[in-house]
Amino acid sequence: MGMTEQSAPSTPAGRAGLAALLAAPAEAVIALDFDGTLAPIVPDPDQARAHPEAVAVLSRLAPLVGAVVVVTGRPAAVAARYGGFAGVPGLGHLTVLGQYGAERWEAATGELTAPEPPAGVAAARAELPRVLERAGAHPGTWVEDKGRALGVHTRRTDAPGAALDLLREPLGRLAAGHGLMVEPGRYVLELRPPGVDKGAALTAFLAERPAVGAVLYAGDDLGDLPAYAAVEKRRTDGRPGLLVCSGGTVAGEPQVGELAERADLLVSGPTGLVALLAELADRIGSGR
Repeated sequence: MGMTEQSAPSTPAGRAGLAALLAAPAEAVIALDFDGTLAPIVPDPDQARAHPEAVAVLSRLAPLVGAVVVVTGRPAAVAARYGGFAGVPGLGHLTVLGQYGAERWEAATGELTAPEPPAGVAAARAELPRVLERAGAHPGTWVEDKGRALGVHTRRTDAPGAALDLLREPLGRLAAGHGLMVEPGRYVLELRPPGVDKGAALTAFLAERPAVGAVLYAGDDLGDLPAYAAVEKRRTDGRPGLLVCSGGTVAGEPQVGELAERADLLVSGPTGLVALLAELADRIGSGR
């Protein structure tokens, strides 16, 4: 039995990646973004939680594959908490790479590795309120402090797109002045240290493992493009991979175009992703 029409990859490379994953699941790595992929997008990121069925599905799938890794810009401990991953039987193979790989949480032990944030983040944090005020930031603009990064959100404003555009230049100047970079996302601009992204985090994680076969990566935002690029590079080296785009999860909000165009498979947000992971668990478990 093959994948359903909705979960069949649309590209030859994607179909090859899926076939390799099913043929040798113990060598496969399932890599997943958190917000918008495992967890629905919500107006307040502090209220984000993994899809209600995500942990149960992951606890079935994780023992069948080489590893499951959640790659997120959130602090690792926060993603682990909001994901509900702690103390769940079957998640011994799950790792959270937080702050784009700067932090790490292991489900098997509950151990957290989190180095001190760079000095530039603290300096930018101190200046940010004045920068927003001088820029005339729209009412409803707010700052999410991630410790090693600062996210400026406009989702709650009356005109999120215009509010974001207004801040691109002043936040770019602020970031450059403190050795940081600006990462755009879905109604958010994130200031963080350069040289850390989801692609670097995923590549480093894979390099730790002696024999990695197929890599599935699922994401929903511009910040996932470096991870897509990492899987695409592996494919040019003859190593299989499957790129999944988690579709828009907020009414009226379109999918991120470039991510959707480069994906092998589109799913309907966290609900669609959970269904895909459940199907993979069923197929691997039954040897199909």
